[in-house]
Amino acid sequence: MTTQQAQEHYEIGMIGLGVMGRNLALNMADHGFSVAGYDKDPGKVTALRQESGERAVRAFDTIKEFALAHRNPKTTILLVPAGSAVDSVIDEMIPHLDKGDLIVDAGNSNFRDTDLRIRKLAEKGIHFLGVGVSGGEQGARHGPSIMPGGAQEAYERVRLVFEAISAKVNEEPCVTWLGPGSAGHYVKMVHNGIEYAVMQLIAETYDLMKRGIGLNNEEIHNVFETWNSGELSGYLMEITCRIFSRKDGRTGKRLIDEILGVASQKGTGMWTSQSAMELQVPVPAIDLAVSMRDLSMFADERRHAESMYSRPTLHFPGDRDASIAKLRSALFTGMIIAYAQGMALLRVASHKYDYSLDLEAVARLWRGGCIIRAALLYDICEAFHLRRDLPNLLLDPEIARKVIENQEELRRVVCMAADAGLPAAALMSTLGYLDAYRSAWLPANLTQAQRDYFGSHTYKRIDAEGSFHTNWEEG
Repeated sequence: MTTQQAQEHYEIGMIGLGVMGRNLALNMADHGFSVAGYDKDPGKVTALRQESGERAVRAFDTIKEFALAHRNPKTTILLVPAGSAVDSVIDEMIPHLDKGDLIVDAGNSNFRDTDLRIRKLAEKGIHFLGVGVSGGEQGARHGPSIMPGGAQEAYERVRLVFEAISAKVNEEPCVTWLGPGSAGHYVKMVHNGIEYAVMQLIAETYDLMKRGIGLNNEEIHNVFETWNSGELSGYLMEITCRIFSRKDGRTGKRLIDEILGVASQKGTGMWTSQSAMELQVPVPAIDLAVSMRDLSMFADERRHAESMYSRPTLHFPGDRDASIAKLRSALFTGMIIAYAQGMALLRVASHKYDYSLDLEAVARLWRGGCIIRAALLYDICEAFHLRRDLPNLLLDPEIARKVIENQEELRRVVCMAADAGLPAAALMSTLGYLDAYRSAWLPANLTQAQRDYFGSHTYKRIDAEGSFHTNWEEG
């Protein structure tokens, strides 16, 4: 193939040919788009060549050859690790770009970095989109949820591509332009924060089934499989029930029992918590999920503490099936509250950063392809359809009805976990959040009095306007 032919042929460039980049490239080719690929790792270049077959995909050995293979104006998608790697690739590409070219960062970049890159590249006349992509390896290959942000006119350059390759729900593509600047990466960050929370809630429920009720792996598999056919259904529930039926090829035992209880993270959950604290939006379920992953890393200390604080783990009292039913209701309530916290954060961030997010559209594109897709999202779509300015999902009448129907079981589960001595931090946090949110009075008056006592921070009164200070040391 000549350089001229290549330049006329390839519509999309893909830098980063790991699992996600390679599968996205193949997905695009399957939908009729020609793709040029590049990776500094020769092994990944070779892998794409082997998998591409007769598709209109070609992997290049150098970035210069890769750049020449584009149809002008160039559209280059990056799927490389967040942070300095993104900037390094951009710097490497800039000499090969012209005004009007487009770079799409489809990795999990920090939204603040995305804003900086938009401004930096705009000075050179180059467009930049920050795009969240969720669905993992299978989603990238067969249809992810895609969350684009940036200039709308730049999004139009890739809209048809993204609509073609995205997951479909009722023939509707799970992609939509979300807003200017870093809107796409911010939404993906919060998506991942909700993902952390739901995963932690499911993990705690597993623990309570295993150590609190005494179920074996097959019984746990059956419970999750049953739950996944109802209002709890979703991708994370689906893969959870599969995990409990998988046998280990080395030992013949259930694989779940051979996996070390240490969970790592790549930062998006932590970024969600940090941003929520900056914006003063409480997201305790996400905070606890991040903290519990951190705590899992202290394995040696936990083993030492177990010997120091030895206490028999008690089984849940009463009927086993009744306890399982309580767990189902508790998990469902916790999941609603986790989504509510994430959506509340998106609402405040949208105002703060001028994203103008349509939260119904966000929930709609999460219904398919992404990791947090779940039946619950249909109710969330409806809630924001009925009231676009809804400040919190817990104020939607239908969502509130579901919470009211299940909250007592959440209370019972939290009590049973505490009595049994089993950790259920995320479940406990969702109950604490619910009780605080539904309480018209909170003891923050004492907190503010303390602040005024030691720091003269003043306080407001319930019976008068203005700020007040008291000399608390006076008699």
